[in-house]
Amino acid sequence: MDRRARTYRGALALLLAGGILMTGCGGPDATSDSGFDRGTGSGGPAGGRQPSGGSAAPEQQQEDGASRAKDGAARESAAPDYLSTFALDVDTASYGYARRTLGDGQLPAADTVRPEEFVNSFRQGYERPEGNGFAVSVDGARSDAADWSLVRVGLATRAASNTAERPPAALTFVVDISGSMSEPGRLDLAKTSLGILADELRDDDSVSLVTFSEEAETRLPMTRLQGNRTKVRDAIEEMEPADSTNVAAGIEQGYEEAVEGRRKGANNRVVLLSDALANTGETDADAILERVRDARKEYGITLFGVGVGSDYGDELMERLTNRGDGNTTYIADETQARKVFVDQLPAHVELRARDAKAQVAFDRKTVQQFELIGYENRKVADEDFRDDSVDGGEVGPGHTVTALYAVRLREGASGHVATATVRWLDPKTRKAHEETGSVETGALGGKLWDGAGTRLQVTAVAAYFADSLRGGDLPGTPPLGELATRARKLASSSEDSSVEKLAMMIEQADRIKNGGGDEPPGDEGEGEL
Repeated sequence: MDRRARTYRGALALLLAGGILMTGCGGPDATSDSGFDRGTGSGGPAGGRQPSGGSAAPEQQQEDGASRAKDGAARESAAPDYLSTFALDVDTASYGYARRTLGDGQLPAADTVRPEEFVNSFRQGYERPEGNGFAVSVDGARSDAADWSLVRVGLATRAASNTAERPPAALTFVVDISGSMSEPGRLDLAKTSLGILADELRDDDSVSLVTFSEEAETRLPMTRLQGNRTKVRDAIEEMEPADSTNVAAGIEQGYEEAVEGRRKGANNRVVLLSDALANTGETDADAILERVRDARKEYGITLFGVGVGSDYGDELMERLTNRGDGNTTYIADETQARKVFVDQLPAHVELRARDAKAQVAFDRKTVQQFELIGYENRKVADEDFRDDSVDGGEVGPGHTVTALYAVRLREGASGHVATATVRWLDPKTRKAHEETGSVETGALGGKLWDGAGTRLQVTAVAAYFADSLRGGDLPGTPPLGELATRARKLASSSEDSSVEKLAMMIEQADRIKNGGGDEPPGDEGEGEL
């Protein structure tokens, strides 16, 4: 995805003093396609964790010094612009892979843990719009940390239409058949998943099949399913593991097939199934996607990544789908495959919004500090919010996207806290649309664990868990044992099995950290998208 890190200075910072939402000013060349590295760029330090040594206005430095002395937390103040801008993210792969890793008795590597993907794996219960686009909800509660609250920005699209009413799909499957895929839970699971999907798709849908190891090969050109289901299943069953992993060759061949077999008015998409352990040919995500840039830009063909395997190239898969205008998920067994390819199928083949971005403007009169939890590799320069040549996120029907902020209010603050705006392009007309929502201090008065809604508490548990796994210092994060207890209570009150399994994951992580047993956390089914 395009990410240009710029910062406001001088007069622009003064112009934003009232927390005014700025329109895009002077975006990049529309043909630019540079990548964005996780944690290395942003739209200004206010949007995420504050870098050490960051500067603040003199009055803020005085207030922050007093606050740090008060609570002992040496955290930097927010940047002067008080804006947080990021591309929407509907990925859940980080959570799925953490579940698999914990099930194997190990803690996930910190750099594979993305809090937004943990949060977005659970039901939120947001109001949905009647038409296309987004509904925006903003709420929050006080955390256990002195002076800190959580603010939740929720974005939701309209649920999927009846299966018979959706546009036809033209899906090109690019399947990794390298040697590493021979291990149980990899190619066998990919074949099972595609078999499930072949049964679920409609007669007027089309599929093609490309496999890759050291080289790529088209096993099945774009084929209508009507009258050809046996042919499709035979092509799937004939796949066998081979040699090295040349992901670049597979994606390039896959996009060629997708362009060749594209259907006007259909949802044209490339679906990559792989453990993403590239070891042959080009292995850099940006360079791989550059090879198929014209196909992506001219025909709007998006990339959906499905990760498998206990050893999994999380970073490569995530960067590929980010840059490929798509999303990624992770499956560990047939139950999860059915969830992705049956229950969630419309959300993975249809689009409600292209290049969707969110911008949250905090009011400096009431807000002293804020921190966006996660989204480090989704940040967008503040001035690029309304520059529609800058990539955002692609969002399907029935998706929800949550951004959670840790916010420190000024002492005695009252009134407006923040306004959240989401901007997106209509997938068909490419016309830009916006929707907004806001929150006042009165909505943040209740305690998180005593009075806040169940779904907000689940969101907090998921975010705190992710922050603990990656060694963060988010204000108000409970110990893992306490977090598991809260998750179990929430599972009981909500009768939500996914929250029960979240509690099991937290307990497993706690045991591992304390040198305990390796009882698996069990299968997990994500909540709503």
